[in-house]
Order: sequence, then C-alpha cells, then structure tokens
Amino acid sequence: MLIDSLYPKSFASDNHAGVHPAILSAISTANEGDAPAYGGDSCTAVFERHIKEEFGDHAEGFAVLNGAGANMVGLALMLGRYDAIICADTAHIATHEAGAAERLLGVKLITVPTTDGKLTPQDISSRLSGLGNSHESQPRVVSISEVTELGTCYSPNEIAALAETAHEAGLYLHVDGARLANAAAFLDCSLREITTDVGVDVFSFGGTKNGALAAEAVVVLEQSLARGVPFLRRQSLQLASKMRFISTQLSALLTDELWRTNAARANAMARRLAEGVAALPGVGITYPVESNAVFASLPEKTTAALQERYLFHVWDERTGVVRWMTAFDTTPAQVDDFIEDIERHLSA
Repeated sequence: MLIDSLYPKSFASDNHAGVHPAILSAISTANEGDAPAYGGDSCTAVFERHIKEEFGDHAEGFAVLNGAGANMVGLALMLGRYDAIICADTAHIATHEAGAAERLLGVKLITVPTTDGKLTPQDISSRLSGLGNSHESQPRVVSISEVTELGTCYSPNEIAALAETAHEAGLYLHVDGARLANAAAFLDCSLREITTDVGVDVFSFGGTKNGALAAEAVVVLEQSLARGVPFLRRQSLQLASKMRFISTQLSALLTDELWRTNAARANAMARRLAEGVAALPGVGITYPVESNAVFASLPEKTTAALQERYLFHVWDERTGVVRWMTAFDTTPAQVDDFIEDIERHLSA
C-alpha cells in the first residue's frame, strides 16, 4: 500500500490528482507503433490543429513539459537583456518558480502588491516611470495569472483593459494559464474569449492541473514572436523527444471540451466546500471562491488536527489562512466528509 493512500483525500493541490481516463486512453493509443521524434508525429499535428480551432488560425501552439517551463519559454520570446516583467507580488513566477525568471531569463521582476491577486491598468501605469531611462530596467512584459494565485479570475473586460494599457506603452501581455480552464469554466466563456479576443500576446495552457499526466502548451498569438519558440523550447530543456505522448494529452483535453468538464467539476467541488464551512464558527473565507481554490482562516489547533488526516497547505501562518484545492476527480462525498471533520475539530 502506498503511504499516500492513508490520506482519504488530498486538498493540497490539483497536482495531486490522478489522470483522467480519457487522457490515459489517448496516451495508450499514441503508444501504438513508432513515430518521428521531437514533434514530427501525427499526434502533434493534430494538437496544433486543435490550437488553431480553439484560438484562431494565427495561433501557434507548442507542447512543453511543465508549467514553469511554459512560462519561461513564453516570457523569453518577448524579453531583451535589460528588460523587466511587471507582475503581481503573488504571481507564480515571483513566488513559486525558485527565481527562474531572474536566473534563466536574466530579467528583473517589478512586483505590484494587490488585494486579490489581480493587476489593474493603474498598477501597470504606476510602474512605467522608468521607460527610456538608461539607469533602470525597462518594463517590457506584463504577466498575469488566470486563475490568480489567490483563486480569483480576471473577466474578459479586465484582461482587455490590461492589454490596451500594456500595448499603448509598447509592452506585451503574457498570461500564466496553468488554470486557464478553471477560469473559463467559472466565467462561462470560451478559452478564446479570455485570450485571443482580448489582446493577449502569449499564454500558457495548462493540462497537468486539469487531468493530464504531464502536459502544458505555450500558445503564441502575436505572430512576430512565434519563430523563436522552437529554438527557445530546445534551449530551455522543454522539447520532449517522444512528444506524441504530450501532444495527445492536450488534444484529449481540447476534444469535446473535456477541459471544461474537468475544470467545472473541480470548481463545483470548491464551491461546495466553501459553502459547507462558511457558517461554521471560527472559519472565515478570505478570498472569493472563483475557481477550484478555497482560502480560509482556521484556529491553529484545528489546522494541526486536520493535517494529521488531510494534506493541505498553510498559506499564511501569521493569519491562520489555509488553502484547500479541489480537482477534476474530487467527489461530493469526499468534500462532505472533510466538512464534517472540520466541524468536529472546531468543536473539540
């Protein structure tokens, strides 16, 4: 028995979930026979067609191995040696990628404090005073996360306003879309409506957190940038030799909107959890529940007791805020059992 199976359900991350059966089936099908390496295969050609169907004929999709790699390849397309990235202070590239942007891209991150993880046009404008000043790093890219690290979502109008502000200043707009599917499911819109249609230049499309085994994509909408991806992907160690197994996972997600089915299920389970604990004494929901993340404040002793049986992260030790994540395979029964345990430990 795996030691992990001693936990009834992990609420620590959607990365802890397994692989959706349809994706496992796609991998098995792709395993039949030989195929050219490094993307010269039919599975990758199908994936590239799916990207154009979903995001527009000018969209170019490139399969990569993981989310941090997708961010580094996508951002590298738009940056020079003296450039900088404007992002929220909670952005994944600023907090959870071990300084990859600074180390691998050699650029400065200009972070902006936010209350909900979301940048505004005013936030961007406030960081542009150094443009043209040779003594300062030059803002070149605005990077946002959709969904944000606090579980909130940008509306299409909000992204469009950011794109307009960025483009007027000569900057690009990048979206870390590790949970892009969750945002589209919450907003009840297409993936295109929060990328292509609102002025995004480059974004990542996440699969691993939404039922894939290990599959992400860099999608380039600004055509002048696409030429550099094959070289940067190789240089960044993100070019899979047996790419058919990566591409086929992404195609499975993009077929019959499996991405939406999985994301909507995860989002619904997060809402169920938040609604189930909202009225409990000693629990406070700290951010709007707009995706598959629930942030809640708990008494320290309750958190400690729950972590003896459940995996989840303490987000802020000072305030007692924890983060609970649901996934495509989280069930109502698992959520309800967790709620019962939270209530029981609160009253202990």
